[in-house]
Amino acid sequence: MPDLRIGLAQINVAVGDLDGNVAKILEYAGRAREQGCDIVAFPELAVTGYPPEDLLLRRRFVLDNLAALERIVERAPKEIALVVGFVDAREGESAIYNAAAVIRDGRTVEVYRKHLLPNYGVFDEDRYFQPGTETPVLQVAAGRFGVTVCEDIWFEDGPQRPLVQAGAEVIVNINGSPYYAGRGREREEMLAARAKDIGAPVCYVNLVGGQDELVFDGGSVVVNERGDVIARAAVFEEELLVCDLGEAKPAARIVAPLTEEAEVYAALVTGTRDYVAKVGFENVYVGLSGGVDSSLVATLAADALGPGHVVAVAMPSRYSSEGSIADARELAEHLGIELMVVPIEPAHSAFADMLTPAFAGTEPGLAEENLQARIRGNVLMALSNKFGRLVLTTGNKSEYATGYCTLYGDMAGGFAVIKDVPKTLVYRLAEERNRVAGTDLIPRSVIEKPPSAELRPDQLDTDSLPPYDVLDAILEAYVEQERSLEEIVALGHEDALVRRVMALVDGSEYKRRQAPPGVKITPRAFGRDRRLPIANRYRGF
Repeated sequence: MPDLRIGLAQINVAVGDLDGNVAKILEYAGRAREQGCDIVAFPELAVTGYPPEDLLLRRRFVLDNLAALERIVERAPKEIALVVGFVDAREGESAIYNAAAVIRDGRTVEVYRKHLLPNYGVFDEDRYFQPGTETPVLQVAAGRFGVTVCEDIWFEDGPQRPLVQAGAEVIVNINGSPYYAGRGREREEMLAARAKDIGAPVCYVNLVGGQDELVFDGGSVVVNERGDVIARAAVFEEELLVCDLGEAKPAARIVAPLTEEAEVYAALVTGTRDYVAKVGFENVYVGLSGGVDSSLVATLAADALGPGHVVAVAMPSRYSSEGSIADARELAEHLGIELMVVPIEPAHSAFADMLTPAFAGTEPGLAEENLQARIRGNVLMALSNKFGRLVLTTGNKSEYATGYCTLYGDMAGGFAVIKDVPKTLVYRLAEERNRVAGTDLIPRSVIEKPPSAELRPDQLDTDSLPPYDVLDAILEAYVEQERSLEEIVALGHEDALVRRVMALVDGSEYKRRQAPPGVKITPRAFGRDRRLPIANRYRGF
């Protein structure tokens, strides 16, 4: 093993903030130099932020990114090698590359261009980049290292093998790897296999922070040639992880993994905090009904932004229970957030009277119920428009999947915090937050009462949907795992129920297309991961 001190700078950069990203890269490079690192590695496309998407189609953006890299070259500390992700463009060519620059002593000594371009799930790098082919090996201090970028390390026949064959004693892999529950474990298992395959340590640095729907967890690691983790950074925090390679070196920092609930909660806090800040807001509104979904969103918002930046808005109707109103008040008191009460009965009565002639001769139904949700959406958006606060919506993945949500009503807002969180996980996250608090921060009555939209007398969610433990199991099989009707029925579910749920999912695509973005925490989120046509007559069930 080479005798090297490696720094892995898992930083939170913003897409398009070239000056801010350069400043952060230089700050962490200085810290690494002060700690005696021979190499400091930064995440994939750290200069531009990740993913820059169609900004990459703008030639000016690519050229500005190259100028930003030159500022790093000019100002970087000496006697330390920097591995920095950027967009490379060869002079006179239109092609661009997802690349890593190796910078040392005031010059770029080498550029590595990503070989394997992912084009699945949330990734569409074939749209923008050309693949590289070079496998340069670099000498620094007492060791030789090779660089790869993200996807390159995931395949046994990736470029790490020729790099080692060419003399590299350690592989530095820079990443923009988005989070979903369990992803950290998958990465470490892969890295252990890869390090043992090539007989060399792998140093893996990952981006941290939120970017639109994506959230990056960091969790940077160093794995030795035997596949053992010898250093691990925290998740969802910026950190410079320093690890000494070589014989008889002192133990590095190894942060223990979180439980799934704690990990998901941290992802939602990070994604919410960064989305609100990066789109230019400081304060938010949350419609607080007294139910578990809105209670969890309000709690996440208070944790992400601070209680002083969150205003809860209770909008009781003629069908709101006294218990729900009391629960909303109690939660607001526990969180230390402001609670504004705006009764919607005057607007509800006015709408009902106004529509009476148009609705004459029909039975009351969904249209009448949804008036309340749409009035609430109007109230929240009016407040947002007046006072410049972002509205956080409160719908969960089970509701978005089945269409149990109202366009221009409870779907109205700027960011859907728990859009990718199944209802059963909502309850687990509420319990997790209370466990951390050591008290019922989210009132026990909120968690224990039967879920209800409270849009008609004595309404329960189970009037329209199967119990959530059954529903979520079917949704996971159909949405996450792409299982067929026959496969889901074979898991023990009723044929008619599975058909009904599948039909609800397929028929609600038009609603989901109009929903705000929200934090991805499952392997297959609606939107970036799962893209189906709205006008679609195929039924595979």
